[in-house]
Amino acid sequence: MLSQKESFDYCRRISKTQAGNFYLTFHLLPKFKSDSMCALYAFMRITDDIADEPGEISSIRKALGDWRESTLKALNGQFSHPIHPAFVSMVQRHEVPHRYLMDVLDGVEMDLDIHRYESFEDLYKYCYRVASVVGLCCIHIWGFNSEKALIPAESAGIALQLTNIIRDFKEDFSRGRIYLPREDFTRFGYDEIKLSRNVRDESFFNLLDFQATRAVKYYEEAQELPQFLEGNSRGIFLAMLHTYKAILDKMRTNKFDLFNGRVRISTFRKICLLAKYLPYSWKSS
Repeated sequence: MLSQKESFDYCRRISKTQAGNFYLTFHLLPKFKSDSMCALYAFMRITDDIADEPGEISSIRKALGDWRESTLKALNGQFSHPIHPAFVSMVQRHEVPHRYLMDVLDGVEMDLDIHRYESFEDLYKYCYRVASVVGLCCIHIWGFNSEKALIPAESAGIALQLTNIIRDFKEDFSRGRIYLPREDFTRFGYDEIKLSRNVRDESFFNLLDFQATRAVKYYEEAQELPQFLEGNSRGIFLAMLHTYKAILDKMRTNKFDLFNGRVRISTFRKICLLAKYLPYSWKSS
């Protein structure tokens, strides 16, 4: 088994090759927090990769069950994967609640069984598990000074996941999944037949704009988080939040042209956002 240092190096290599531009923000934290973010990312990445592995559902379910078991054993000192020494150090150092990690596993398992959501209440549970708990883990690494941080951290996860769901609307459908609630399809008169034909009519626009408006509400709630964070993480959080908000804004500006490739913002735009919000890391509370 790797030493703790070797394990952190292993997690950093995963983050460097797969976390994209967000990996750059890890460097803006003190090293022990940067190392911890890499360990957290590696755990999330491996979990997602297991869930996305092609094959029979039963095989994927077993693999996720094995990963859950090995995670629980690691938290009790029995390491069996290269990330485990770093991962457990991260959890212990920052007192990350174990239930958050189990929530992530519960969330990815939902994708094995649930391909449609009837209501936003149902979808919220999924968004919480696959996104909000990641944010809640992050603020334990970053440091926060009040339990009041938990609510905007949860909202941030909902906002980011709704943005992903809108952006990947067509791509997810091609894989047999629709995350947007059936009740909203009915409300706006859009259906799966239209979606299969790439129809972008008024009902399509109204459906997606409604989801975007819902996401904006959670972005606004998330703006309350920085006041509760330790200084060196405020700017990083704001840069991440506004990067995703910029993607949402671009989709609205383009009238949700989601059928001609994935909506992205340029690296230059991301750098500009980082430069804009990074100074918040050194502002006093």
